Amino acid sequence: MTTTPDVSAPADRSAGAAPGPRRRAGWLRARQDERAAADREFTAFAESAAPRLRRTAFLMCRDWHLAQDLTQIALAKMYVSWRRIWRTANLEAYSRRVLMNAVFDQKRRRSDTEVVLAEVPERGPGAAAADPELRVTLVDALATLPVRDRAIVVLRYWEDHSVETVADLLGVSTAVVKTQSSRSLSRLRDLLGPDLVPR
Repeated sequence: MTTTPDVSAPADRSAGAAPGPRRRAGWLRARQDERAAADREFTAFAESAAPRLRRTAFLMCRDWHLAQDLTQIALAKMYVSWRRIWRTANLEAYSRRVLMNAVFDQKRRRSDTEVVLAEVPERGPGAAAADPELRVTLVDALATLPVRDRAIVVLRYWEDHSVETVADLLGVSTAVVKTQSSRSLSRLRDLLGPDLVPR
C-alpha cells in the first residue's frame, strides 16, 4: 500500500514563524521615518513657539536668561511627550500649560531677586501702552502680584485669552479667574492709576 506524503506539515510549522529579515527591516524603516517626521514637526513648532513662550516667561519672572531657561524646560518636556501629543493635542495651549507649570515649579524652588531690565517684550492685546518706560512700569507692577495672579493677568490681558481658556490652562475654576482678575486689576490700578489699567 502506497502512503501519500503529508505535505501540510511544513505549512503548519511556518504559519506562526516570526517575520523574516526583510519584513522586519521594513517595519524598522517605517518606525524611523515616523520618528523623523515627528522630530521635524517638533523642530518647526519649537522655532515658531519659542519667542512667544520666552516673552510670556519674561513677564512672569522679569529675567531674560531665566525666561530662556524656562522656555527650554517647557520645550524639553514637550519633546518627551511629542510623539503622543503632536497629532492630537492643542499644541499652543499645551505649551502654555507646560510653561506655566515650569514657572510655578521655579517659583517654589527659589525666591525672586531684583534684576536689571534690558528689553521689555512688545505689548500683547490689551496692554496699556507702547512707551518703553511705561512697559517697564507695567512689568514692575506685575511683579508685585502673587505668581498665580500674575499668570492670570498675563494670560487674560496680555495674551488676550478667554476666562475659560485661562481657567483650563491653569487648572482652576472660571470663578477663580474672574475673582483673581478683578483683585489683581484693582491692585494694578492702585499702583499705576486708573487710566492705565482696563476695567
